Amino acid sequence: MHEILRVQKLGKNHGGYHGETIDVRAVLREAETIAQPHGWVTGVFHEHGGFKWIALHRQPKVRSQNSEARIYISAGIHGDEPAGPLAALRLIQENRWSEHAEIFLLPCLNPIGFTLNRRENAGGVDLNRDYRNSQSAETGAHIAWLERQPKFDFYLCLHEDWESHGFYLYEQNPDNKFSLAQIMIDAVKKVCPIDLSECIEGRAAKGGIVRPNILPSERPDWPEAFHLITHKARRGYTLEAPSDFPLATRVNALVTAVNAALNLQPQMHTD
Repeated sequence: MHEILRVQKLGKNHGGYHGETIDVRAVLREAETIAQPHGWVTGVFHEHGGFKWIALHRQPKVRSQNSEARIYISAGIHGDEPAGPLAALRLIQENRWSEHAEIFLLPCLNPIGFTLNRRENAGGVDLNRDYRNSQSAETGAHIAWLERQPKFDFYLCLHEDWESHGFYLYEQNPDNKFSLAQIMIDAVKKVCPIDLSECIEGRAAKGGIVRPNILPSERPDWPEAFHLITHKARRGYTLEAPSDFPLATRVNALVTAVNAALNLQPQMHTD
């Protein structure tokens, strides 16, 4: 616990993200290279500006009638949130996936945004507000890819928040399925401070967990999570690492949260 308390905010972010950047081409190249010998299949669902939007798919190693879970993970929809793609890369490198899980992993949904070190794509569109009435080619291609996939048991969207005081997450769980929220928070607090604010991004929070009470139908500009909860999964989590902490801490937080969610007993995933 004392080690956690020594992790301090860097004080770099004033009015936006001003922290570390990444070579997203190198990250994606390494992710695809490492994934192949571990049994991942790579698909390309969009190409633009010399980039390929890749989707990695991993079948469960152990198949049984009742224990398989389909899990969707995405990262890098905002080009000023480098911890997500780095966390995706590290998860591939460590290869600690549940043998019962079928994984759909999209390591970067906005690669051009990372070359600009800004939230939006090259045309100034925030892709994470473009999933209801899609205007961008990237989001349109992603939605078309999602329509070709099966339903997921749950989703994990990897993000950062440059204003936050620690790690927190959003949970969407309208059918009150088994909640993974506290399990992830308990795991992450060992490697990263938790944002214990009672209000985060204008919404009530408790212990680093935000459960928005807004219905997707009431919001005109959908984030990826609203599209997923409406069309692809009935349980999901948006994970927010604190951007004003060291990059290694943010990556550790996201990787730890994903591992905590994925390495539960299979029956907990699919209830």
